[in-house]
Amino acid sequence: MAEVNPAQLAAPARGFNALPVLKQLGLMIGLAASVALGVAVVMWAQTPNYKMLYSNLSDKDTGLVMDALEKAKIEYSIDQSSGSVLVAGSKVHDARMLLAAQGLPKSAGGGFDSMDEQQGFGVSQFQEKARYHRAMEEELARTIMTLANVQTARVHLAVPKQSVFVRNRKKPSASVVLNLYAGRNLQPGQIEAIVNMVASSVSELDTNQVSVIDQKGRLLSKTMQDGDLSLSAGQFDYKRQLEEYYSRRVEDILTPIIGAGGVRAQVVADLDFTTTEQTQESYNPDLPAVRSEQVVEETSNGGMSSAGVPGALPNQPGTGGQGNAAEEGQSSSGSSSRRSVLNYELDRTISHTRKAAGSLRRISVAVVVDNKQVLDEAGEASRVKLTEDELARVISLVKDTIGFDAQRGDTVNVINAEFSQQPAPEPLPEPAIWEQAWVWDIAKQALGGAVILLLIFGVLKPVLGSLAKLDIGAGMVGGTGGEVMFPGAGGGDTHGGAAITQQAQERQRLNQSYEVNMNTAKQMVAQDPKRVAQVVKSWVGTGGEE
Repeated sequence: MAEVNPAQLAAPARGFNALPVLKQLGLMIGLAASVALGVAVVMWAQTPNYKMLYSNLSDKDTGLVMDALEKAKIEYSIDQSSGSVLVAGSKVHDARMLLAAQGLPKSAGGGFDSMDEQQGFGVSQFQEKARYHRAMEEELARTIMTLANVQTARVHLAVPKQSVFVRNRKKPSASVVLNLYAGRNLQPGQIEAIVNMVASSVSELDTNQVSVIDQKGRLLSKTMQDGDLSLSAGQFDYKRQLEEYYSRRVEDILTPIIGAGGVRAQVVADLDFTTTEQTQESYNPDLPAVRSEQVVEETSNGGMSSAGVPGALPNQPGTGGQGNAAEEGQSSSGSSSRRSVLNYELDRTISHTRKAAGSLRRISVAVVVDNKQVLDEAGEASRVKLTEDELARVISLVKDTIGFDAQRGDTVNVINAEFSQQPAPEPLPEPAIWEQAWVWDIAKQALGGAVILLLIFGVLKPVLGSLAKLDIGAGMVGGTGGEVMFPGAGGGDTHGGAAITQQAQERQRLNQSYEVNMNTAKQMVAQDPKRVAQVVKSWVGTGGEE
């Protein structure tokens, strides 16, 4: 390694000192600007490429996000103009997943948190009610925004002032405006849940007084005075669930036989949602039982005789004395009666039957099965159609699975057909090389390095070289431009001066040092002072001696 000559390092400094003051000042300003530009370029190259993480956050959410990023050791920056949180481009998705796991950002509204703020003096009752009213709306909006499909929400409450008279009281109403994520919709059950949640949060608010609309202006909640439509929707859901249940059962039992993805089943269920109530009273005459018995007997004898007047014959024809004597010996006939009442208890049954709605009246099943896969002798897979016996077994399995009833009118249709092979999905296109974050980081560092090299070799090195040449020129005191140079020892004036000139030029090319030239001049003065004095006189223009 070549040794550095201290004289060479000091040459630019001496050349700088030889410049005028104004040029020194300009050169210092230029060097300082170059150094500052180099430092700025280095810092810019080391700074990561920031991208926006979240925008339009409240101060509280911004603080929570910054705290979470600091704990995760993720570099971030805050845009002073918009207040957006920026992170490195390669850390955007990781930061969002991290914050989402912690439930950040929580919300954009203040809600009842704003009630904790100190109120100034002179706040009227109207302002307090308006403040509470606004806090209630923000709290409801924050609750609705917790749903997965809702991006933002706004709630407007209309709570009229109640009168002391019952007949003049008015019920409150509410309207909800939802901003859904792109490509997402709310199910009817979710809309009903939002309506019930808002109605339950406000006193005396009915569900039919709550309106829900989306960002496209569509009315999502419809006021239903009767329950017919809601009942129909429930019946449709029950029918769909039952059909999906049977379809899943058929596919589950056939998949091990045909193979995964080789069975498609559709079920149509005919349901009876008629509600029937029946009350029936029946008797069993074969099982009588005596409950009670009542017997009444009556007997009566006549007190009057039918013999007539004593001593006279009766006024009846054909009667004689003997007949009268026989009749006298008998009393008149009496009367008797007997009544019996029996009460029987029969076996009686009273039944009240109410048939459940949604009874299955008929079911139809359509099944499509793919060709089965077989292996040939070479071990290659191929698909062949099912045989008649195999298809009959499949039909039997389907019937047993759904509980087939011919009297009910059930039908099962099984078809064997080859499924069309779906083409393999194309892979997602990879982002271009210039769209990746690491490419921009490398480009920034390469550009910064190029600027630094340009400043070093294009600005600093030429300036220092110019200063060194200026110092060498001043040390030589015109050694490269004068006609008369140091004369050599011995020889004539003309030839000695030429030799000395050639020798000085060679030494200048070899050494390029001020100290070397001074040593050479001292040696020449010691050897021949007269010739040196003659040369000096020629320099100053005083003329030489002959």
